[in-house]
Amino acid sequence: MAGLLAIKPRVINVAALAEEALWQELELTPKPGLVDKNNNGSHRDMDHALFVRSIQAISPWFARFDDAGREFALRTDSEQLALLRPIGIACEQAMLRATHGVNTHKGGIFALGLLCFAAGRLAEKGIQINVLSISSQVSGLCQGMVQRELASRQSRATAGEKQYHQFGLTGARGEAESGFATVMRHVLPYWNPRAMHEMLLRLMAVNPDSNLVSRGGMAGMRYVQSYAQQLLSRGWTLKDLHEMDKQLIARNLSPGGSADLLSVAWVLGGLC
Repeated sequence: MAGLLAIKPRVINVAALAEEALWQELELTPKPGLVDKNNNGSHRDMDHALFVRSIQAISPWFARFDDAGREFALRTDSEQLALLRPIGIACEQAMLRATHGVNTHKGGIFALGLLCFAAGRLAEKGIQINVLSISSQVSGLCQGMVQRELASRQSRATAGEKQYHQFGLTGARGEAESGFATVMRHVLPYWNPRAMHEMLLRLMAVNPDSNLVSRGGMAGMRYVQSYAQQLLSRGWTLKDLHEMDKQLIARNLSPGGSADLLSVAWVLGGLC
């Protein structure tokens, strides 16, 4: 009985999971259209070594996101993003210094930074950190983001603004505002950390990936979704993924948004 009473609850380190997620995503090979250990995918300005330097620069910031969540835990939801943004910008600057100006992980910083910040906030409030609580926390923090930063702006200066007004795509903002619904619905029910290729294909099959739209329009996005759906429906091998890699490279398509969500899936999967 004494031994049972001495058992402590599992300590969840979301910052460590976030760093691990970036390494897992990078090392997954083959990864159609994306940088991996075999090639640079559809990227001329990126390679595996550059991503290594980027992750090394970004990783120390995850604990700072967590600390900020604790520090600002009692502030209102509407105040949180304004307090979080300077840390996110500083993390991006660290990335850009390490990569000499190449945007390797901006989407990852946004998504994983939110998860770490939310985890710190939950911990400070004494709320259990699990998939549902952290998803709900991120959703609450980001409520209204799409309306404020996409719908209400008419400038259409950024790729995100253009895609929203032209196609109704909400991109990373919409995914965060939904509490990462794509991951929650299409990956976590099948979660297996030893089957990351399968998890990536599940994301590629449904994700309205803004990276793909930027490179190949809606036709490019639908091509990748259809390709992934076909592989999932008939079964696939690594040879199929190598062929898919060739096809995406030939079309200059890179499902970077799905890569970011794969990192999110690793973190949320670690909370299951």
